[in-house]
Amino acid sequence: MKAIILAGGFGKRLKPITDYVPKPLVPIKNIPIIDWQIKYLKKFGVDEVIVSTGYKKDMIENYLKSKDHNIHIKYSHEKSPLGTGGAIKKAGNLIKDDVFFVMNGDIITNIDLNKMISTPNSIASIELRTNFGILDVKDDKITKFREKKEISDLWMNAGIYFLERKILKNLPFKGDIEKTFFPEFAEKNLLNLIKFKNVKWFSIDSFKDIEESSKEIEKIIK
Repeated sequence: MKAIILAGGFGKRLKPITDYVPKPLVPIKNIPIIDWQIKYLKKFGVDEVIVSTGYKKDMIENYLKSKDHNIHIKYSHEKSPLGTGGAIKKAGNLIKDDVFFVMNGDIITNIDLNKMISTPNSIASIELRTNFGILDVKDDKITKFREKKEISDLWMNAGIYFLERKILKNLPFKGDIEKTFFPEFAEKNLLNLIKFKNVKWFSIDSFKDIEESSKEIEKIIK
């Protein structure tokens, strides 16, 4: 099984730390995000990872080459930003298998990838979560205060995809897959949704995300 990690972004929301290191090398409990991701992918039988790089590519490649992850790692470099669709199209040319996983380079999760393998061209989804407290109200009186929670039956893209190689020809040379290929395939009823309830999922977009994920990461990715 093969997987692409989309690791070419600038990580602007994590400035100033990303002025010095690319987002995949930002540490969670002193271990870079990309190390956690490789460990996670290996758990589900992924034996080759294509890392799609852009910003500070040399730092990512030099770091990974200095480590023994016991997994085959290849690199697909964007000379200029291609968007997620263009990045997958370019990196996908290094894959000969009929199917492969794609993972955004800032996701920490325990989503069970085995549940996606039987459904190509699928998106992993989780219930939308609010970052704010929820108020139960009756007659303009607060009856209960709830901490942030999942919102039932409202599903969001979890940043993990299981795709067929043959769809690479449909991807743009430049542009985001979420704005090009996915809407087109959805209109044709060719895009599948795999729902995951009660999973751990973090998108590392802020220092608060780093703090919160560090409390649970060793339970999430064992």
